[in-house]
Amino acid sequence: MQQNERISIFIDNVEYKVPKNQSATGRELRGLRNPPIGTDLDLFQEVPGPDDPKIEMQQEVPLVDGMRFYTAPTTINPGA
Repeated sequence: MQQNERISIFIDNVEYKVPKNQSATGRELRGLRNPPIGTDLDLFQEVPGPDDPKIEMQQEVPLVDGMRFYTAPTTINPGA
């Protein structure tokens, strides 16, 4: 396998190319965006089923081609 092989992951529907067979922390995933994703937003991984897991800053995430993540406000005020 060549070292420069890359896969695509998506954060808020924007494609990012990352090294194949790698993992990244939540902090590293947040840093892919320019400017980086701030602490006012949570990062979630889209998965089948009703609950998408929140990705914590220090959490290691094995990256797979086509993975999708999205951000949402850290605090949501219902009815605001």
